[in-house]
Amino acid sequence: MEVLRRSSVLAAEIMDAFDRSPTDKELVAQAKALGREFVHARLLRAGLAWSAPERAALVPGGRLAEVCAVLLRLGDELELIRPSVYRNVARQLHISLQSEPVVTDAFLAVAGHIFSAGITWGKVVSLYAVAAGLAVDCVRQAQPAMVHALVDCLGEFVRKTLTDVLKCVVSTDPGLRSHWLVAALGRACRLLRAALFMLLPER
Repeated sequence: MEVLRRSSVLAAEIMDAFDRSPTDKELVAQAKALGREFVHARLLRAGLAWSAPERAALVPGGRLAEVCAVLLRLGDELELIRPSVYRNVARQLHISLQSEPVVTDAFLAVAGHIFSAGITWGKVVSLYAVAAGLAVDCVRQAQPAMVHALVDCLGEFVRKTLTDVLKCVVSTDPGLRSHWLVAALGRACRLLRAALFMLLPER
């Protein structure tokens, strides 16, 4: 229950920290910056290196740095509870990492499924965790260029689908049944399986 309480507090911090009126261009830039930081953190944790020339260190104490710190902590909690969902993502999706369209189409299929029933902060965290899981798979299979494509894809998905991240709903009810993290876990388990049926047969 303490983990759930802390998650609600952390999720609420995102709403306070995030820029409340981003343009489309700013939203994509923010989504990509968060994606690069999230992916970079997960690759470091896995003991892997990744070169991101466009990755500039976030300004310490800045809004985006605050959001990133909260997003990473929420991702840690989500992945701690269900680590198998966010590891070996490519294998779970039965995709080859040799083709950029296959990787990005698979990611978009999973992302679309995550948000098919609405937007919540839990789903936003899950989206970043899936992208990072795929990025780790790409680097492990000597396809680091795919990571850049994933980050770009993530930014565009946020612009086209989420439009305004601040519309995400954060449940403040401490009850287990209504907590976003619990709901996200159930969906996360199903999303990878469902994504297999969403991918075109020739992929």
